[in-house]
Amino acid sequence: MVGPIVNALAVAVCSLLGCFVIRGIPERFEEIIKKAAGLAVVYIGLKGAFDSRHTLLLIMSLVIGAVIGEAINIDSLMNRFGGWAETKLGISGGAFSKGFVSASILFCTGSMAIVGSIQSGLQGNHEMLFAKSILDGSMSIVFGASMGIGAFFSAIPVLAYQGGIALGAKAVSGLLTPDIITEMSAVGSLVITAIGFNFLSVKEIKVANLIPAMFIPWIWLGVMGLF
Repeated sequence: MVGPIVNALAVAVCSLLGCFVIRGIPERFEEIIKKAAGLAVVYIGLKGAFDSRHTLLLIMSLVIGAVIGEAINIDSLMNRFGGWAETKLGISGGAFSKGFVSASILFCTGSMAIVGSIQSGLQGNHEMLFAKSILDGSMSIVFGASMGIGAFFSAIPVLAYQGGIALGAKAVSGLLTPDIITEMSAVGSLVITAIGFNFLSVKEIKVANLIPAMFIPWIWLGVMGLF
């Protein structure tokens, strides 16, 4: 759990730094920083998505995952939690929900979150999550400065998600082939790209409803491996 804990602490500390130290900058600087972060997120997402070796599976995963996510309405559930937290913290304006949801998805999806957590749990090798902590910390400063305290609370799902993978890695080690990990990471990376588009105000996408798409390659390739 060392890797997931360090990663969550990096997100929490750097988000607070962005919230309370950097957040006094003029709005025009805040806006351009947000757009620059959006471009960076789009690049990171697309770069990871190109690792996919099964393009049709990636497309199918997004479509099926989107249907499942929309049926469950994960985006609404996460925003409802954000609204509840806003009320408890006495915050208004909806910024908490947006920061919490966007940061949580960005930090919990992608290859480094999945592979790093598996390495941490199976081998006690935390190097990838330590490297991810540096990247996430940098992005957390931007998120904290542009979206507020919601980014700080994204440390909770980061710890729960990556810690859960690390703890469960041994139990499912035989079910996580390199091909499955690659495809799950590729789909997760494409989901990250949607966050970048939201930052750029291209079109608001309910990114949280795409989360189930990440697990379709695991199910599909796992079933195909039985035949």
